[in-house]
Amino acid sequence: MDPEISIMLQCPSPKGLAETDVQAELSPAYDRRQLPGGQAWIDAVWEARCRHSPWLFNGSKFRLHSAQLDGGSLTFRLGLTCYKDFLGTNRAGMARHLQQQGWQDFGDSQAYLAEPLGVGAMVHTADDCFIFLRRSLRVGEAPGLVDIPGGHPEPQAVVGDVPEESICLQDLSRQMVVKEIFTSILREIRDEVNLPLSTLSQPVLLGIARNQTSAGRASAEFYVRCSLTSEQVKQRYEIGGPEAQESTCIIFIKREDVLTLEQTGGMWRELCPSAKGAVRLYTLVQGEGQ
Repeated sequence: MDPEISIMLQCPSPKGLAETDVQAELSPAYDRRQLPGGQAWIDAVWEARCRHSPWLFNGSKFRLHSAQLDGGSLTFRLGLTCYKDFLGTNRAGMARHLQQQGWQDFGDSQAYLAEPLGVGAMVHTADDCFIFLRRSLRVGEAPGLVDIPGGHPEPQAVVGDVPEESICLQDLSRQMVVKEIFTSILREIRDEVNLPLSTLSQPVLLGIARNQTSAGRASAEFYVRCSLTSEQVKQRYEIGGPEAQESTCIIFIKREDVLTLEQTGGMWRELCPSAKGAVRLYTLVQGEGQ
């Protein structure tokens, strides 16, 4: 098994989970634990990263503390975090130390980590292909590797006009948070691949995968149908969308080949961990169907 990823949660039904099957539980108890002296380290990491990559910007994110599957219903337990804290914890050189300290102090290796919840999608075209993107060399994570469309659900999208730095859990509706998790992946597909929302089905959740190269940061992986063929998708992609700069080319892989990617090895080695997690979940959850 690939050490870069692990499966945190797999949906038991090949149909996956619809938005109506998912709930959110919000609490400050699900925020990152504060390690004495840790903020100074995070500030130093952020300043160094911004000097190297001036286009970086901080933003509020949902922190995934845990998730519970109860029959056909899933509950996300969420706090708040930010991109700056992610770079200073999950992506920092001291991440392993933070995990060891978290386990020692709380019995939770992730307690001191930012753990922003990501989203990704296995987008299935009308001619039985899946969409992958070659990441730009300028992106902060996995430059040059092959990914799926994805990003993060945004607390800002839930609260509207509340300033980013002022967002707190009391501003957030649990129902609207779940809606944002499902809506955010459609926005990412639209903005990264330049596909109209009208061509995309409602997402179904396949499960949650952990990226072990980012100290176990979790991503909710979805399945989305597209009514366009791969050639039509390619034409849309080449026109360019709002986030076209994040990738350099589009790649289509037939479903039958996606199901054996991990075993055959070639393209698998070019996938970034987020894509590997999504492919594995798709293979586990829906590999026998459709």
